[in-house]
Amino acid sequence: MRSIGKTHKSIRGFLWILPSFLGVVVFYLLPYADVVRRSFLGAVDNRFVGLENYKTVIGNTAFLLAVKNTLLFTLICIPVLILLALLCAVVLYKSKYGGIIKSAFLMPMALPAVSVALVWRVLFHSQGLLNHWLLGIGIAGSDWMNTKNAFWILLVSYIWKNLGYDIVLWMAGLAGISTNIYEAARVDGAGERQCFFYITLPNLKSSFFTITVLSFLNSFKVFREAYLVAGDYPHESIYMMQHLFNNWFRAFSFDKMAAAAVMESGVLLVLILLLQKAWDSKEE
Repeated sequence: MRSIGKTHKSIRGFLWILPSFLGVVVFYLLPYADVVRRSFLGAVDNRFVGLENYKTVIGNTAFLLAVKNTLLFTLICIPVLILLALLCAVVLYKSKYGGIIKSAFLMPMALPAVSVALVWRVLFHSQGLLNHWLLGIGIAGSDWMNTKNAFWILLVSYIWKNLGYDIVLWMAGLAGISTNIYEAARVDGAGERQCFFYITLPNLKSSFFTITVLSFLNSFKVFREAYLVAGDYPHESIYMMQHLFNNWFRAFSFDKMAAAAVMESGVLLVLILLLQKAWDSKEE
């Protein structure tokens, strides 16, 4: 009887998740399988070409430039964003005005990407307000978005836009730590620094993994602002993977785009699995 009851529960559970599972299969898995199939075919005649598309992509200078810029942007912005958000979250969590200030940090996420791009144009292009101000104080201005400064502008914009989101996630993790632990530690003579390193940080491990993965995935969405400001071919310092895919799509280079997409998704999957494995080994 118990085995029959467990079987019925398993069937009911499967039926509950079946609609979502079918949606994932139809809208994600099947299209991805088609992309993998197309990565081995020619763009025009659908002739099987083996690994030729992958060789073409790897030897493409635009692809190598986009990979370099994307990796550099991710390696710099993710640690800065996570640490800055953690610092702000700890300060806001202890403040009685933390809820109000937290809402202010979330405001950039509510702004449309077009509005952000318009502000960039007004500030950093050759006819922008910043250049007029520099000329007014006797300093020669320049079109910032057509120099190497464009990379740092993009970096600051990403952090500014996503800082509030990570702060909320960190504060949710902080709220899950029992205050009794802090009270017991203070009774034993622990200071704020010791409480932070020996209580707060160890109890935020699960939050850290989630925030890192989400921030990593969100870093690939920065293309919108860069595209709206600088167009299809921006300065080489902010030429990202998304620019490359967009330009290949307009040129109907679906074979190269499919091969690059498969490689990128494979790298992302491996990185996330390695991060999860490293995280699980630390917890053990």
